[in-house]
Amino acid sequence: MYVILTSKPGRFRTELVPGLRPLEAYDYMFYGRHEARFVIAELVDTAVRIRVVEEESGIVNEVPSKFLEKFETAEGALDGLRQLVTFGRMETSLRKAAAP
Repeated sequence: MYVILTSKPGRFRTELVPGLRPLEAYDYMFYGRHEARFVIAELVDTAVRIRVVEEESGIVNEVPSKFLEKFETAEGALDGLRQLVTFGRMETSLRKAAAP
């Protein structure tokens, strides 16, 4: 199973924890501005808790992976990500980034 992890610069970051294996990363651009980083990761341990850290306050939330949308393949996750960031004629793009 595969999941999509999201980080938004200056707002929050999703940290990789044991039980996740990162495969690919993409920067989401909205009218040329970097809005988010998405990481497609293999869910090696289905009981893993995803660590989300609020940038400003430092508050840490550990979210059970059961609450994340799951995909059968990495390609399916990328297709889901493309659908997520496409808004009609708005200028949006995904740029491949170095995997963490």
